[in-house]
Amino acid sequence: MAFVGREEELAVFNAALYGGGCSVLYVHGPGGIGKSALLRRFAHEAEVAGRPVSMVDGRMLDPAASEAGPVLRDADAVLLVDDFERIQGLEGWLRERFLPRVPMGALVVIAGRNPPDMRWQADPGWAGALEVLPLRDLRAGDAQALMDSSGVPAELREPLLAFAGGHPLALLLGAAVAVKDGEAGRRWMPHQDVVATLLDQLVGELPSAAHRHALEICAHAYTTTEDLLRAALPEDAGRLFRWLRRLPFVESSRRGLVPNDVVRELLEADLRWRDPEGYAAMHDRIHAQLAERVRTANDVDVPGAVAALLYLHRDNGAPADFRGRHDEFQEEVLREEDFGTLLRVAAEGAGCAAFWAERQPEAFRLYRRTETGEPVAFSAWLRLAEPDEEELAADPIVARAWAHARATTPLRAGEHLAVSRLWALPPYRGNSPVVDLIQWRVIGNCLRSERMAWSYVEIRHPKQRQYGMRDISEQPQLGDDAYGLFVHDWRAVPPQAWLERMNRPLHAGPAATSELAVLSQAEFAEAVRKALRQLSRLDGLAASPLTRTRLIAERAGRSPATALGDLLRQAIDGLREDPRSVKFHRALSVTFLPGTPTQELAAERLGLPFTTYRRHLTAGIERVCADLWHRELYGIGAPAYRST
Repeated sequence: MAFVGREEELAVFNAALYGGGCSVLYVHGPGGIGKSALLRRFAHEAEVAGRPVSMVDGRMLDPAASEAGPVLRDADAVLLVDDFERIQGLEGWLRERFLPRVPMGALVVIAGRNPPDMRWQADPGWAGALEVLPLRDLRAGDAQALMDSSGVPAELREPLLAFAGGHPLALLLGAAVAVKDGEAGRRWMPHQDVVATLLDQLVGELPSAAHRHALEICAHAYTTTEDLLRAALPEDAGRLFRWLRRLPFVESSRRGLVPNDVVRELLEADLRWRDPEGYAAMHDRIHAQLAERVRTANDVDVPGAVAALLYLHRDNGAPADFRGRHDEFQEEVLREEDFGTLLRVAAEGAGCAAFWAERQPEAFRLYRRTETGEPVAFSAWLRLAEPDEEELAADPIVARAWAHARATTPLRAGEHLAVSRLWALPPYRGNSPVVDLIQWRVIGNCLRSERMAWSYVEIRHPKQRQYGMRDISEQPQLGDDAYGLFVHDWRAVPPQAWLERMNRPLHAGPAATSELAVLSQAEFAEAVRKALRQLSRLDGLAASPLTRTRLIAERAGRSPATALGDLLRQAIDGLREDPRSVKFHRALSVTFLPGTPTQELAAERLGLPFTTYRRHLTAGIERVCADLWHRELYGIGAPAYRST
């Protein structure tokens, strides 16, 4: 098999080989990444240079054995130690006793799965003498060259690369199977025997079921932190997290632990096939934890929290390639000194951007390239309860959003709509990492907003991700550019229901959520009056539009009709808490709770003149309507409405 790539590693080795570099090379990387192949190439380079070469296999021999002896006697000798993880316990002896005896000019290369002990770097004696080479996946061009040498036909390359990336062993094994599979094509996926073989090679035996579960969580989540692990494994989280971070195929990032891409995909494929119910249960636990993190995160952490949540839906149209996207750009709040830059980036939209920056500067975010500090984009999250004529005239997107909301289901008291605006330099428009970052901010705003009725998201590029939001067919114009405007009614499909819809493809069966009814205050009050008259009939309550409102949707665990009946009875009973409304409670109780046939009979039972009874009944119904309307707007946990 042809050797491909690894130019940087070969350059370091040759520098050491010809006397211009270190005396000890430490190569480390996960199983199957190509360490043994690289050592064989090192051996070839050394032989070409006329240097005597000795190879030691950690699976079979002790480095103190005779095969290692020549490097202690010959300044030209080259010693290559493979599979060092098998004899990792000898690392201290090697560092402190064996290598100091190696003569100047000799070269030792150590290759294993684990990185070197930190004591190498802590010892100043090894400065300049030790070179550490972490071995990673092949570059895209090198992966293509490896497939060339394996005879992989063109139609198989895309699915094979999607599965294996640049992991050499996964590429070679996948290629061998795919080439033999006469029915393989662009939809090729690895068979379970391929998955099992690679897991054996890359992961090996695990200490316990808890360790396997921790590794499966690490594979499923974007990044794994100890608190995420604790949500699923509360008793062992700390111990298992420490174990995970020491694995050779798991790297530590500033956001948590990240497994090697191929190991991630193998673990995911294996668990989905082996235990689909367990996979779904794990997904749901992680999903609930990450959704809560979005709701509670500090403002600066919101895009990252949303990215972690959306990563769980990478097989459902959410972006799958998250690598480096957080780090390429940084988000900042808008400062007054940034206004000139905003106008330059906005270009033809400068007038609109300046208008909103003057009115709602707190709505803006600036995005810079992390490496250079160059400003490349701005976004704004405009909150509007009732835009004035000047605002509607200044921004056709806001005008279109407001017209749509008024024509569909208008805002109710205390509600607002939000419009997401975006201005970016031309290379960063459409599908780009910075637009993904902006969209994560937008979704975070949607999931965290209080009393938001509608959201409208401006999208220029037709292939930009829409996250289940609906396009408004009549697109607004800004100059010569057409903008898509994607809308969502957060009263009809609240954040929790939206998240459930995102989750739905993972679970078999019919849709778990439906849109809620969004009633005006007058429609809501009329529905309450009708429901009171049907209080003794479940079939009558089942037909009420109230059963499809937020008020009832938040009362899980019972049928909508039963929940509505219970809520009406509680509202009537709650009138007794205010001495001024006890008379209203009595009127409603006698009229609706036992189902008194006529109002005249109800007045007679209360011993009241009919006009007095009617006054008490009307006032009581109005109080119940106001109380339930307050709960509909502010949530079931809101305190009951009380008139003053």
